[in-house]
Amino acid sequence: MLEAILHGLVLSFGLILPLGAQNVFVFNQGAMQPSLWRALPVVVTAAVCDSLLILLAVFGVSLVVLSVAWLKMVLYVVGVCFLLYMGYLTWRTRPTVDSKEAERFSFKRQVMFAASVSLLNPHAILDTIGVIGTSSLSYSGADKWGFTLACIMVSCLWFFSLCLAGRMAGRLDPSGKLLGVLNKVSAIIMWAVALYMAWSIFFF
Repeated sequence: MLEAILHGLVLSFGLILPLGAQNVFVFNQGAMQPSLWRALPVVVTAAVCDSLLILLAVFGVSLVVLSVAWLKMVLYVVGVCFLLYMGYLTWRTRPTVDSKEAERFSFKRQVMFAASVSLLNPHAILDTIGVIGTSSLSYSGADKWGFTLACIMVSCLWFFSLCLAGRMAGRLDPSGKLLGVLNKVSAIIMWAVALYMAWSIFFF
C-alpha cells in the first residue's frame, strides 16, 4: 500500500501544481479577503470538487470518457472556450486587498466561482480522469483506496496552502502590484493552454 500512497502523492502534486484558473482564484481570494476564515469557502469548495473528480475518475468514469471520441472532443472544445474566457477575466481583474472590494465576493459567490473553475474546466477534468483514473487501474482493494485518498489529501492540503500563501502575499503587497503581475502571467498561460487544446482537436 505504501507504494500506491507514494504514487498518489507524487502524481496528484504534479497535476495540481501548474498555474491555472483554479489555483489563481484560490490564491487571489486568500489575498483579497480580510481574513483567512473569510476565504475558507473557496478552499473547501475547490477541495470538494477535486475530490469528487478524483473519485469519479478512480471508479470508472475515465474508461467511459477515454473510449468515446466525440465526448472527448466536446470536452476539449468547451475547454478551449472556457480557458479563453477565464484568461480574459483574469487579465482584466484589478487585484486589491481592500476589504470593501473583497466583501463583494460573498459566501455564495465564492462557492459558485470556485465550483465553476473546478468543474467547468475540461482540461483539469481530462487530466484527472485521464491520468489519475488510468493510473488507478494498476491497483485494487486497499492499494486503490490508499492511492485515491493520497490524491485527495494532496488536493485538500494544496488549496489551503495556496490560500495561506495568498494571504501572506496580500499582507506583503498591499498595493496589489504583485497579484496584478501574477494575473497577467496566469492569463497568458491559460491562453497558451487553450491554443494547445485547439491545435490538439485536429488530431482526434
